[in-house]
Amino acid sequence: MNANLFAALQSAFPQDLDACAIECADGAELRYSWRDLERGTAMLANLLVSLDLPPGSRIAAQTEKSVEALMLYLAVLRAGYVYLPLNPAYQAAELSYFIENAEPAVLVCSGQHFGWVSKLAFLAGTSYVFTLNEDRSGSLLDRAAQMSDQHTVAEKAPDDLAAILYTSGTTGRSKGAMLSHRNLLSNAQMLKDFWAWRSDDVLIHALPIFHVHGLFVASHGALLAGAKMIWFAKFEPRAVIRRLAEASVFMGVPTLYVRMLNEAALTHEACQHMRLFISGSAPLLIDTFSDWQTRTGHTILERYGMSETLMLSSNPCRALDGERIGGTVGPALPGVEIRVVDDEGKPCASDEIGHVQVRGPNVFAGYWRMPEKTQEEFTADGWFKTGDVGRFDAQNYLTIVGRSKDLIISGGFNVYPAEIESFLNEMEGVAESAVVGVPHPDFGETVVAVLVAQAGAQVDGAALIATLKRQIAGFKVPKHIFVVSELPRNAMGKVQKNLLREQHRSLFA
Repeated sequence: MNANLFAALQSAFPQDLDACAIECADGAELRYSWRDLERGTAMLANLLVSLDLPPGSRIAAQTEKSVEALMLYLAVLRAGYVYLPLNPAYQAAELSYFIENAEPAVLVCSGQHFGWVSKLAFLAGTSYVFTLNEDRSGSLLDRAAQMSDQHTVAEKAPDDLAAILYTSGTTGRSKGAMLSHRNLLSNAQMLKDFWAWRSDDVLIHALPIFHVHGLFVASHGALLAGAKMIWFAKFEPRAVIRRLAEASVFMGVPTLYVRMLNEAALTHEACQHMRLFISGSAPLLIDTFSDWQTRTGHTILERYGMSETLMLSSNPCRALDGERIGGTVGPALPGVEIRVVDDEGKPCASDEIGHVQVRGPNVFAGYWRMPEKTQEEFTADGWFKTGDVGRFDAQNYLTIVGRSKDLIISGGFNVYPAEIESFLNEMEGVAESAVVGVPHPDFGETVVAVLVAQAGAQVDGAALIATLKRQIAGFKVPKHIFVVSELPRNAMGKVQKNLLREQHRSLFA
Protein backbone atom coordinates (compact mmCIF):
# COMPACT_ATOMS: atom_id res chain seq x y z
CA MET A 1 0.00 0.00 0.00
CA ASN A 2 1.29 3.46 -0.92
CA ALA A 3 2.16 5.37 2.28
CA ASN A 4 2.40 8.72 0.46
CA LEU A 5 0.49 11.30 2.54
CA PHE A 6 -0.94 12.80 -0.64
CA ALA A 7 -2.57 9.47 -1.55
CA ALA A 8 -4.49 9.56 1.75
CA LEU A 9 -5.54 13.18 1.24
CA GLN A 10 -6.58 12.51 -2.35
CA SER A 11 -8.69 9.50 -1.31
CA ALA A 12 -10.63 11.80 1.03
CA PHE A 13 -11.68 14.17 -1.78
CA PRO A 14 -15.50 14.09 -2.06
CA GLN A 15 -17.22 12.27 -4.92
CA ASP A 16 -18.45 15.58 -6.28
CA LEU A 17 -15.12 16.98 -7.49
CA ASP A 18 -16.86 20.13 -8.74
CA ALA A 19 -17.86 21.14 -5.19
CA CYS A 20 -16.00 24.08 -3.68
CA ALA A 21 -12.86 23.06 -1.79
CA ILE A 22 -11.35 26.50 -1.12
CA GLU A 23 -12.96 29.92 -1.29
CA CYS A 24 -10.69 32.96 -1.18
CA ALA A 25 -11.91 35.56 1.28
CA ASP A 26 -9.71 38.47 0.25
CA GLY A 27 -12.02 40.15 -2.22
CA ALA A 28 -10.90 38.17 -5.26
CA GLU A 29 -14.06 36.01 -5.21
CA LEU A 30 -12.02 33.02 -6.31
CA ARG A 31 -13.24 29.49 -5.74
CA TYR A 32 -11.23 26.31 -6.22
CA SER A 33 -13.05 23.04 -6.70
CA TRP A 34 -11.71 19.68 -5.60
CA ARG A 35 -11.14 19.01 -9.30
CA ASP A 36 -8.98 22.16 -9.44
CA LEU A 37 -6.87 20.79 -6.59
CA GLU A 38 -6.57 17.42 -8.31
CA ARG A 39 -5.59 18.91 -11.68
CA GLY A 40 -3.37 21.68 -10.28
CA THR A 41 -1.33 19.37 -8.08
CA ALA A 42 -0.97 16.90 -10.95
CA MET A 43 0.40 19.57 -13.30
CA LEU A 44 2.80 20.91 -10.69
CA ALA A 45 3.92 17.37 -9.82
CA ASN A 46 4.52 16.62 -13.51
CA LEU A 47 6.63 19.78 -13.77
CA LEU A 48 8.81 18.62 -10.88
CA VAL A 49 9.12 15.13 -12.35
CA SER A 50 10.14 16.61 -15.70
CA LEU A 51 13.19 18.20 -14.06
CA ASP A 52 14.67 14.72 -13.51
CA LEU A 53 15.63 15.48 -9.93
CA PRO A 54 17.50 12.96 -7.74
CA PRO A 55 15.35 10.93 -5.31
CA GLY A 56 14.79 12.75 -2.03
CA SER A 57 15.35 16.19 -3.53
CA ARG A 58 14.29 19.12 -1.40
CA ILE A 59 11.87 21.66 -2.88
CA ALA A 60 12.10 24.95 -0.97
CA ALA A 61 9.31 27.56 -1.03
CA GLN A 62 9.61 31.13 0.21
CA THR A 63 6.40 32.68 -1.05
CA GLU A 64 3.47 34.64 0.25
CA LYS A 65 0.40 32.66 1.26
CA SER A 66 -1.81 31.59 -1.62
CA VAL A 67 -3.86 28.58 -2.68
CA GLU A 68 -1.26 27.93 -5.38
CA ALA A 69 1.44 27.80 -2.69
CA LEU A 70 -0.64 25.17 -0.87
CA MET A 71 -0.97 23.25 -4.15
CA LEU A 72 2.81 23.39 -4.56
CA TYR A 73 3.22 21.70 -1.17
CA LEU A 74 0.72 19.01 -2.13
CA ALA A 75 2.42 18.55 -5.50
CA VAL A 76 5.81 18.02 -3.83
CA LEU A 77 4.27 15.23 -1.73
CA ARG A 78 2.52 13.83 -4.79
CA ALA A 79 5.74 13.71 -6.80
CA GLY A 80 7.59 12.06 -3.92
CA TYR A 81 10.00 14.86 -3.06
CA VAL A 82 10.67 16.69 0.24
CA TYR A 83 8.98 20.00 1.03
CA LEU A 84 10.89 22.82 2.74
CA PRO A 85 8.68 25.79 3.73
CA LEU A 86 10.46 29.05 4.54
CA ASN A 87 9.10 32.18 6.19
CA PRO A 88 8.74 34.91 3.53
CA ALA A 89 10.10 37.40 6.06
CA TYR A 90 13.55 35.78 6.03
CA GLN A 91 16.31 38.04 4.74
CA ALA A 92 19.49 37.20 2.82
CA ALA A 93 21.66 36.00 5.72
CA GLU A 94 18.90 33.74 7.05
CA LEU A 95 17.94 32.37 3.65
CA SER A 96 21.56 31.73 2.78
CA TYR A 97 21.90 29.44 5.80
CA PHE A 98 18.79 27.41 4.93
CA ILE A 99 19.84 27.00 1.29
CA GLU A 100 23.38 25.95 2.19
CA ASN A 101 22.16 23.55 4.89
CA ALA A 102 19.26 21.90 3.06
CA GLU A 103 20.70 22.13 -0.48
CA PRO A 104 17.34 22.31 -2.25
CA ALA A 105 17.26 21.23 -5.90
CA VAL A 106 14.40 23.66 -6.55
CA LEU A 107 13.54 26.97 -4.90
CA VAL A 108 10.30 28.87 -5.44
CA CYS A 109 10.20 32.54 -4.41
CA SER A 110 8.18 35.70 -4.96
CA GLY A 111 8.94 37.46 -8.22
CA GLN A 112 9.91 40.67 -6.45
CA HIS A 113 12.74 38.82 -4.68
CA PHE A 114 13.93 36.74 -7.63
CA GLY A 115 17.10 38.78 -8.19
CA TRP A 116 18.78 38.34 -4.82
CA VAL A 117 17.20 34.97 -3.97
CA SER A 118 18.24 33.33 -7.24
CA LYS A 119 21.79 34.61 -6.79
CA LEU A 120 22.01 32.96 -3.35
CA ALA A 121 20.42 29.76 -4.64
CA PHE A 122 22.57 29.32 -7.75
CA LEU A 123 25.77 30.06 -5.82
CA ALA A 124 24.80 27.28 -3.37
CA GLY A 125 24.16 24.80 -6.18
CA THR A 126 20.37 24.94 -6.52
CA SER A 127 19.48 23.86 -10.05
CA TYR A 128 16.13 25.62 -10.55
CA VAL A 129 14.53 28.81 -9.23
CA PHE A 130 10.91 29.57 -10.09
CA THR A 131 8.66 32.47 -9.11
CA LEU A 132 5.16 32.37 -7.62
CA ASN A 133 3.27 35.57 -6.84
CA GLU A 134 0.19 36.38 -4.79
CA ASP A 135 -1.78 37.22 -7.95
CA ARG A 136 -1.35 33.66 -9.34
CA SER A 137 1.39 34.71 -11.77
CA GLY A 138 4.99 33.56 -12.05
CA SER A 139 7.23 31.17 -13.92
CA LEU A 140 6.19 28.18 -11.80
CA LEU A 141 2.58 28.35 -12.98
CA ASP A 142 3.60 29.27 -16.53
CA ARG A 143 5.69 26.11 -16.78
CA ALA A 144 3.12 23.93 -15.01
CA ALA A 145 0.41 25.07 -17.43
CA GLN A 146 2.23 23.16 -20.19
CA MET A 147 2.06 19.87 -18.25
CA SER A 148 -0.50 17.06 -18.27
CA ASP A 149 -3.22 17.15 -15.61
CA GLN A 150 -2.90 13.38 -15.11
CA HIS A 151 -0.36 12.08 -12.64
CA THR A 152 0.14 8.82 -10.72
CA VAL A 153 1.04 9.49 -7.09
CA ALA A 154 4.64 8.51 -6.32
CA GLU A 155 5.09 5.40 -4.19
CA LYS A 156 6.52 6.18 -0.76
CA ALA A 157 7.30 4.09 2.31
CA PRO A 158 5.95 5.24 5.71
CA ASP A 159 9.33 6.42 6.98
CA ASP A 160 10.33 8.23 3.79
CA LEU A 161 11.02 11.91 4.34
CA ALA A 162 8.10 14.23 3.45
CA ALA A 163 9.12 17.62 4.83
CA ILE A 164 11.85 19.49 6.66
CA LEU A 165 10.79 22.28 9.01
CA TYR A 166 13.43 24.54 10.46
CA THR A 167 12.92 25.45 14.10
CA SER A 168 12.75 29.11 15.06
CA GLY A 169 16.39 29.11 16.17
CA THR A 170 16.05 31.05 19.44
CA THR A 171 19.26 29.36 20.63
CA GLY A 172 22.00 28.98 18.03
CA ARG A 173 21.40 27.98 14.43
CA SER A 174 18.01 26.72 13.32
CA LYS A 175 17.69 22.94 13.11
CA GLY A 176 15.83 21.14 10.32
CA ALA A 177 13.26 18.75 11.81
CA MET A 178 12.79 15.79 9.43
CA LEU A 179 9.14 14.69 9.21
CA SER A 180 8.12 11.48 7.46
CA HIS A 181 4.92 10.53 5.68
CA ARG A 182 4.07 8.38 8.72
CA ASN A 183 4.60 11.31 11.10
CA LEU A 184 2.29 13.59 9.15
CA LEU A 185 -0.41 11.07 8.25
CA SER A 186 -0.69 9.43 11.68
CA ASN A 187 -1.13 12.82 13.34
CA ALA A 188 -3.65 14.03 10.75
CA GLN A 189 -5.77 10.89 10.99
CA MET A 190 -5.76 10.96 14.78
CA LEU A 191 -6.78 14.64 14.90
CA LYS A 192 -9.53 14.01 12.36
CA ASP A 193 -11.14 11.63 14.83
CA PHE A 194 -10.27 13.45 18.06
CA TRP A 195 -11.51 16.84 16.87
CA ALA A 196 -14.55 15.21 15.20
CA TRP A 197 -13.91 16.62 11.71
CA ARG A 198 -16.90 16.25 9.35
CA SER A 199 -17.28 16.67 5.62
CA ASP A 200 -19.77 19.51 6.21
CA ASP A 201 -17.30 21.45 8.36
CA VAL A 202 -16.00 24.75 7.00
CA LEU A 203 -12.57 25.88 8.19
CA ILE A 204 -11.53 29.52 8.29
CA HIS A 205 -7.86 29.28 7.32
CA ALA A 206 -6.16 32.48 8.46
CA LEU A 207 -2.75 31.10 9.49
CA PRO A 208 0.59 31.21 7.63
CA ILE A 209 1.51 28.06 5.69
CA PHE A 210 5.23 27.97 6.44
CA HIS A 211 4.59 26.50 9.88
CA VAL A 212 3.16 23.28 11.40
CA HIS A 213 -0.06 24.97 12.56
CA GLY A 214 -1.28 26.34 9.25
CA LEU A 215 0.41 24.00 6.76
CA PHE A 216 -0.18 20.67 8.50
CA VAL A 217 -2.74 20.88 11.33
CA ALA A 218 -5.23 23.17 9.62
CA SER A 219 -4.79 22.17 5.96
CA HIS A 220 -4.55 18.42 6.57
CA GLY A 221 -7.58 18.56 8.85
CA ALA A 222 -9.84 20.07 6.21
CA LEU A 223 -8.45 18.04 3.30
CA LEU A 224 -8.67 14.72 5.14
CA ALA A 225 -12.29 15.47 6.06
CA GLY A 226 -13.20 16.60 2.55
CA ALA A 227 -14.22 19.89 4.16
CA LYS A 228 -14.29 23.34 2.60
CA MET A 229 -11.84 26.10 3.56
CA ILE A 230 -12.45 29.84 3.59
CA TRP A 231 -8.96 31.10 2.77
CA PHE A 232 -7.47 34.33 4.14
CA ALA A 233 -4.06 35.26 2.72
CA LYS A 234 -3.65 37.52 5.74
CA PHE A 235 -5.53 37.67 9.03
CA GLU A 236 -7.84 40.64 9.40
CA PRO A 237 -10.06 40.43 12.52
CA ARG A 238 -13.17 42.19 11.22
CA ALA A 239 -13.13 40.24 7.95
CA VAL A 240 -12.74 36.93 9.82
CA ILE A 241 -15.59 37.76 12.21
CA ARG A 242 -17.85 38.53 9.24
CA ARG A 243 -17.25 35.03 7.85
CA LEU A 244 -17.81 33.11 11.11
CA ALA A 245 -21.49 32.70 10.25
CA GLU A 246 -20.48 30.54 7.24
CA ALA A 247 -17.88 28.47 9.09
CA SER A 248 -17.66 25.84 11.82
CA VAL A 249 -13.94 25.60 12.70
CA PHE A 250 -11.32 28.28 13.35
CA MET A 251 -7.67 27.78 14.29
CA GLY A 252 -5.50 30.60 15.55
CA VAL A 253 -2.61 31.65 17.73
CA PRO A 254 -3.51 33.59 20.91
CA THR A 255 -2.71 36.94 19.27
CA LEU A 256 -5.51 36.39 16.74
CA TYR A 257 -8.05 35.76 19.51
CA VAL A 258 -6.91 38.90 21.35
CA ARG A 259 -7.32 40.96 18.20
CA MET A 260 -10.82 39.62 17.58
CA LEU A 261 -11.80 40.35 21.18
CA ASN A 262 -10.99 44.00 20.45
CA GLU A 263 -13.76 44.08 17.84
CA ALA A 264 -17.31 44.99 18.88
CA ALA A 265 -18.65 42.68 16.14
CA LEU A 266 -17.52 39.61 18.08
CA THR A 267 -20.73 38.44 19.77
CA HIS A 268 -22.69 35.30 20.63
CA GLU A 269 -24.71 35.84 17.45
CA ALA A 270 -21.63 36.11 15.24
CA CYS A 271 -20.40 32.74 16.54
CA GLN A 272 -23.66 30.82 16.81
CA HIS A 273 -22.88 28.54 13.82
CA MET A 274 -19.32 27.77 14.95
CA ARG A 275 -18.44 24.32 16.28
CA LEU A 276 -14.81 24.64 17.36
CA PHE A 277 -12.22 27.30 18.15
CA ILE A 278 -8.67 25.92 18.52
CA SER A 279 -5.62 27.77 19.86
CA GLY A 280 -1.97 26.82 19.82
CA SER A 281 1.65 27.76 18.96
CA ALA A 282 1.92 30.00 22.04
CA PRO A 283 0.39 30.06 25.56
CA LEU A 284 -3.20 31.31 25.83
CA LEU A 285 -3.71 33.70 28.73
CA ILE A 286 -6.49 32.80 31.17
CA ASP A 287 -7.99 36.28 30.63
CA THR A 288 -8.28 35.59 26.90
CA PHE A 289 -9.75 32.14 27.58
CA SER A 290 -12.38 33.61 29.95
CA ASP A 291 -13.15 36.72 27.89
CA TRP A 292 -13.76 34.52 24.84
CA GLN A 293 -16.24 32.40 26.77
CA THR A 294 -18.11 35.49 27.93
CA ARG A 295 -18.18 37.23 24.55
CA THR A 296 -18.95 34.25 22.31
CA GLY A 297 -20.38 31.46 24.44
CA HIS A 298 -17.62 29.17 23.15
CA THR A 299 -14.72 27.63 25.07
CA ILE A 300 -11.43 27.70 23.19
CA LEU A 301 -9.73 24.31 22.82
CA GLU A 302 -6.03 24.71 23.62
CA ARG A 303 -3.58 22.09 22.37
CA TYR A 304 0.17 21.52 22.45
CA GLY A 305 2.61 20.60 19.72
CA MET A 306 5.89 21.52 18.12
CA SER A 307 7.72 21.33 14.80
CA GLU A 308 9.51 18.11 15.74
CA THR A 309 6.40 16.25 16.89
CA LEU A 310 3.27 17.81 15.41
CA MET A 311 0.37 17.67 17.92
CA LEU A 312 1.00 16.02 21.29
CA SER A 313 -1.89 16.87 23.61
CA SER A 314 -5.28 18.56 23.43
CA ASN A 315 -8.12 19.59 25.62
CA PRO A 316 -11.19 17.48 24.81
CA CYS A 317 -13.31 18.27 21.78
CA ARG A 318 -16.45 16.31 22.76
CA ALA A 319 -18.17 17.08 26.04
CA LEU A 320 -18.35 13.37 26.88
CA ASP A 321 -14.52 13.24 26.85
CA GLY A 322 -14.21 15.88 29.59
CA GLU A 323 -14.08 19.63 30.05
CA ARG A 324 -11.68 22.16 28.54
CA ILE A 325 -9.58 23.64 31.32
CA GLY A 326 -8.00 27.05 30.77
CA GLY A 327 -4.27 27.25 31.27
CA THR A 328 -3.78 23.59 30.37
CA VAL A 329 -3.12 21.84 27.07
CA GLY A 330 -5.15 18.77 28.01
CA PRO A 331 -4.20 15.09 28.20
CA ALA A 332 -1.93 13.30 25.76
CA LEU A 333 -3.59 12.62 22.41
CA PRO A 334 -4.48 9.02 21.47
CA GLY A 335 -1.38 7.09 20.42
CA VAL A 336 0.95 9.72 21.89
CA GLU A 337 2.89 9.18 25.12
CA ILE A 338 3.95 12.09 27.34
CA ARG A 339 5.92 11.89 30.55
CA VAL A 340 7.25 14.49 32.97
CA VAL A 341 10.57 13.63 34.63
CA ASP A 342 12.99 15.24 37.07
CA ASP A 343 16.63 16.12 36.38
CA GLU A 344 17.62 12.49 36.95
CA GLY A 345 14.99 11.14 34.56
CA LYS A 346 12.66 9.83 37.28
CA PRO A 347 8.87 10.30 36.85
CA CYS A 348 7.46 13.35 38.59
CA ALA A 349 4.48 13.12 40.93
CA SER A 350 1.19 14.84 40.14
CA ASP A 351 1.59 18.65 40.11
CA GLU A 352 5.38 18.33 40.32
CA ILE A 353 7.22 20.36 37.68
CA GLY A 354 9.68 18.55 35.44
CA HIS A 355 10.95 18.04 31.90
CA VAL A 356 8.40 17.06 29.23
CA GLN A 357 9.40 14.07 27.09
CA VAL A 358 7.33 12.39 24.35
CA ARG A 359 7.21 9.48 21.95
CA GLY A 360 4.80 8.19 19.31
CA PRO A 361 4.34 7.76 15.54
CA ASN A 362 4.16 11.55 15.21
CA VAL A 363 7.67 12.17 16.59
CA PHE A 364 10.29 13.10 14.00
CA ALA A 365 13.29 10.96 13.07
CA GLY A 366 15.87 13.62 13.87
CA TYR A 367 17.50 16.84 12.71
CA TRP A 368 18.72 17.22 9.16
CA ARG A 369 22.46 16.55 8.95
CA MET A 370 22.85 16.86 12.74
CA PRO A 371 23.31 13.29 14.02
CA GLU A 372 25.04 14.37 17.23
CA LYS A 373 22.29 16.90 18.04
CA THR A 374 19.66 14.27 17.27
CA GLN A 375 21.28 11.77 19.63
CA GLU A 376 21.53 14.43 22.32
CA GLU A 377 17.81 15.23 22.11
CA PHE A 378 16.60 11.64 22.58
CA THR A 379 16.85 9.55 25.74
CA ALA A 380 18.44 6.10 25.71
CA ASP A 381 14.95 4.55 25.77
CA GLY A 382 13.72 6.57 22.78
CA TRP A 383 11.85 9.54 24.28
CA PHE A 384 12.27 12.97 22.67
CA LYS A 385 13.25 15.76 25.04
CA THR A 386 10.92 18.59 24.08
CA GLY A 387 12.85 21.24 26.02
CA ASP A 388 9.56 22.22 27.67
CA VAL A 389 8.95 22.23 31.41
CA GLY A 390 5.52 21.23 32.66
CA ARG A 391 3.38 19.28 35.09
CA PHE A 392 0.44 16.87 35.04
CA ASP A 393 -2.49 17.36 37.41
CA ALA A 394 -4.58 14.61 39.00
CA GLN A 395 -6.72 14.39 35.82
CA ASN A 396 -3.62 13.94 33.64
CA TYR A 397 -4.09 17.37 32.08
CA LEU A 398 -0.72 18.84 31.11
CA THR A 399 0.27 22.42 31.90
CA ILE A 400 3.33 23.83 30.14
CA VAL A 401 5.26 25.99 32.58
CA GLY A 402 7.88 27.20 30.10
CA ARG A 403 11.01 26.24 28.23
CA SER A 404 13.86 24.63 30.13
CA LYS A 405 16.20 27.22 28.61
CA ASP A 406 13.97 29.92 30.19
CA LEU A 407 14.47 28.44 33.69
CA ILE A 408 16.07 31.02 35.98
CA ILE A 409 18.47 29.79 38.68
CA SER A 410 18.77 32.64 41.17
CA GLY A 411 20.98 32.11 44.20
CA GLY A 412 20.68 28.35 43.71
CA PHE A 413 16.86 28.40 43.58
CA ASN A 414 14.85 27.38 40.50
CA VAL A 415 12.48 30.07 39.26
CA TYR A 416 9.85 29.26 36.63
CA PRO A 417 8.89 32.39 34.66
CA ALA A 418 5.34 31.20 33.93
CA GLU A 419 4.54 31.12 37.65
CA ILE A 420 5.52 34.76 38.11
CA GLU A 421 3.79 35.74 34.87
CA SER A 422 0.56 34.17 36.15
CA PHE A 423 0.65 36.46 39.22
CA LEU A 424 1.53 39.56 37.18
CA ASN A 425 -1.17 38.91 34.59
CA GLU A 426 -3.82 38.88 37.34
CA MET A 427 -2.83 42.32 38.61
CA GLU A 428 -4.89 45.38 37.85
CA GLY A 429 -3.81 47.20 34.72
CA VAL A 430 -1.57 44.43 33.38
CA ALA A 431 -2.44 43.07 29.93
CA GLU A 432 0.41 40.54 29.62
CA SER A 433 3.91 39.95 30.90
CA ALA A 434 7.16 38.16 30.15
CA VAL A 435 9.67 37.17 32.83
CA VAL A 436 13.34 36.49 32.03
CA GLY A 437 16.57 35.90 33.88
CA VAL A 438 19.53 38.24 33.49
CA PRO A 439 23.09 38.04 34.88
CA HIS A 440 23.55 39.25 38.45
CA PRO A 441 26.88 39.61 40.34
CA ASP A 442 25.56 38.14 43.61
CA PHE A 443 22.86 35.65 42.56
CA GLY A 444 24.26 34.45 39.24
CA GLU A 445 20.91 35.27 37.68
CA THR A 446 18.03 37.36 38.83
CA VAL A 447 14.46 37.96 37.74
CA VAL A 448 13.32 40.80 35.50
CA ALA A 449 9.77 41.33 34.22
CA VAL A 450 8.64 43.12 31.06
CA LEU A 451 4.94 43.87 30.76
CA VAL A 452 2.32 45.57 28.64
CA ALA A 453 -0.31 47.71 30.35
CA GLN A 454 -3.99 47.50 29.51
CA ALA A 455 -5.33 50.29 27.32
CA GLY A 456 -5.61 53.50 29.35
CA ALA A 457 -4.06 51.97 32.48
CA GLN A 458 -1.12 53.41 34.41
CA VAL A 459 1.13 50.70 35.86
CA ASP A 460 3.59 51.34 38.68
CA GLY A 461 6.38 48.76 38.60
CA ALA A 462 7.46 49.43 42.18
CA ALA A 463 3.91 48.91 43.45
CA LEU A 464 3.65 45.61 41.56
CA ILE A 465 6.93 44.44 43.09
CA ALA A 466 5.63 45.33 46.57
CA THR A 467 2.46 43.33 45.93
CA LEU A 468 4.41 40.32 44.64
CA LYS A 469 6.55 40.30 47.80
CA ARG A 470 3.37 39.55 49.74
CA GLN A 471 2.41 36.71 47.39
CA ILE A 472 5.53 34.74 46.45
CA ALA A 473 8.97 33.92 47.82
CA GLY A 474 11.46 36.76 47.70
CA PHE A 475 13.87 35.01 45.32
CA LYS A 476 11.07 34.86 42.71
CA VAL A 477 10.18 38.55 42.88
CA PRO A 478 11.48 40.60 39.90
CA LYS A 479 14.27 43.00 40.79
CA HIS A 480 12.97 45.33 38.10
CA ILE A 481 9.79 45.69 36.04
CA PHE A 482 9.78 47.40 32.64
CA VAL A 483 6.57 48.63 30.99
CA VAL A 484 6.58 48.51 27.17
CA SER A 485 4.05 49.09 24.41
CA GLU A 486 4.36 45.51 23.10
CA LEU A 487 6.38 42.34 23.58
CA PRO A 488 8.61 41.09 20.75
CA ARG A 489 7.06 38.07 19.01
CA ASN A 490 7.93 35.72 16.18
CA ALA A 491 5.63 34.99 13.25
CA MET A 492 3.56 32.49 15.28
CA GLY A 493 2.97 34.84 18.18
CA LYS A 494 5.53 33.42 20.61
CA VAL A 495 7.24 35.98 22.83
CA GLN A 496 10.94 36.12 21.93
CA LYS A 497 12.43 36.01 25.40
CA ASN A 498 15.92 35.70 23.98
CA LEU A 499 15.59 39.29 22.72
CA LEU A 500 14.40 40.49 26.13
CA ARG A 501 17.30 38.72 27.86
CA GLU A 502 19.77 40.29 25.47
CA GLN A 503 18.20 43.74 25.86
CA HIS A 504 18.50 43.70 29.66
CA ARG A 505 21.57 41.50 30.21
CA SER A 506 23.72 44.46 31.33
CA LEU A 507 21.16 45.77 33.83
CA PHE A 508 23.11 44.62 36.90
CA ALA A 509 26.60 44.54 35.39
